[in-house]
Amino acid sequence: MEKLLRAIELSLKATEASRDAVQEILKRGAETGIFFAGAREAPADGFDMTEQDRDFLRSLSIRPDLQR
Repeated sequence: MEKLLRAIELSLKATEASRDAVQEILKRGAETGIFFAGAREAPADGFDMTEQDRDFLRSLSIRPDLQR
């Protein structure tokens, strides 16, 4: 249980740190891009975001592009 709680805590801190870093980059006038890489086989159109990917982007205040 302790390991699970620690993993959750670290994950939340990493998300907060990512959000803060993206906001700082945007505040300085730069553009950002996020690339996802995974172990799953890519679909024929080249990319498929999971709901977890979308949730991560939303946590960074980035609206996932829902168009394909």
